[in-house]
Amino acid sequence: MKYQAIDNSLFIENRHKFKNHLKPNSLAIFVSNDIMPTNADGSMGFRQNTDLFYLTGIDQEETMLVIFPDVKDGRHKEILFVRETSELIAVWEGAKLNKAQATAASGIEHVYWFHEFEKVMKPFFFQAENIYLNSNEHTRRYIDVETAQDRFNKIIQAKFPLHHYERSAPIMQKIRAIKSMQEIELIQQACDITEKGFRRVLQFVKPNVWEYDIEAEFIHEFIRNRSQGFAYGPIVASGKNACVLHYVENNKQCKDGDVILLDVAAEYANYASDLTRSIPVNGKYTKRQKEVYNAVLHVHKAATKLLLPGQTFEKYNKAVGDLMTEELLQLGLLKQDEVKNQNSAMPAYKKYFMHGTSHFLGLDVHDVGFFHEPMQAGMVFTVEPGIYIPEENLGIRIENNILVTTNGQMDLMKNIPIEAEEIEALMNAK
Repeated sequence: MKYQAIDNSLFIENRHKFKNHLKPNSLAIFVSNDIMPTNADGSMGFRQNTDLFYLTGIDQEETMLVIFPDVKDGRHKEILFVRETSELIAVWEGAKLNKAQATAASGIEHVYWFHEFEKVMKPFFFQAENIYLNSNEHTRRYIDVETAQDRFNKIIQAKFPLHHYERSAPIMQKIRAIKSMQEIELIQQACDITEKGFRRVLQFVKPNVWEYDIEAEFIHEFIRNRSQGFAYGPIVASGKNACVLHYVENNKQCKDGDVILLDVAAEYANYASDLTRSIPVNGKYTKRQKEVYNAVLHVHKAATKLLLPGQTFEKYNKAVGDLMTEELLQLGLLKQDEVKNQNSAMPAYKKYFMHGTSHFLGLDVHDVGFFHEPMQAGMVFTVEPGIYIPEENLGIRIENNILVTTNGQMDLMKNIPIEAEEIEALMNAK
């Protein structure tokens, strides 16, 4: 891995948080992700199951974690299974973690090889009354691919049909939503790397560059700063492309007079950042472009101040909608009659601002957390209002990452240029 080693106290504390939510005499199991294939002997590379990484810090395939606080021997309360290396693996892939290294990374004393799971675990299964199995219960998940955890869950339930089964996902959503100081520092690192990429791009962009050229500038800067790369598929959308919310082709030439919407950010140590800026191709916004930009920026700043402990998403989204409605009226995009006669289920502003304003951020860019519960200190959210006007070939979105604190907010991207005049000055600096 490119990132610096993480102190295992983070993962020890995370496991402690998880154990506090288990029923008595319960055993929980977490399984690493697969290395997904492409064709022939190719693969897509490896991305760890973020729940497993959160609890162990182990960043390799064929890994399993068992947590059993009430185990009868009093010793095997935590068990880690990792892939056993070999001379062949060492030559072709590089050696995998040995047991001492796995302990150092995770803080787990009892480490066994992955292939020993059934032999080691058989007596422990018979001791447990409840088995907690993990699954991806994210509300935005629409993926039908069966994961290694999904396969494992089926196997265990078939082998031990008389046990009582519980879900780990609700626990993980609750504890992962509140970030520790170590996690905040890692997210901040990702934000700082993103800042370097953005400042580099401001010096690079000019009329007739290609969207993929800009993407290349970002990835160069990210990797040279110890990031694994993009935290998500980068969006480099010039002109009318900016009105396609999930535009990822990044294959058009950037024309003089257009604005480029950049939704591009780095990860660091598996933690995501999430930035959006909208910059003029020629380094100077037109009067209309700046009006729309400043309208979005006004909503962004006002929405950020609403992120407070105890705030509900229902009230927050309603308030942001009201802010956006006022800006759209000022821009002449909405008329008073449209607002007065709007359908409450589909407010008038949705014509120009159709997506949500905020989502959880952490190990996943759309991180886990409960939107039906009030906000709490320690949660990290995006704030990303936008206005999209296809008929004007203009889409503006502005996004920063915000930590909710006990008495307000901390903007983790406060050093990234956001004012229109600052962006223009940096783009035109010699």
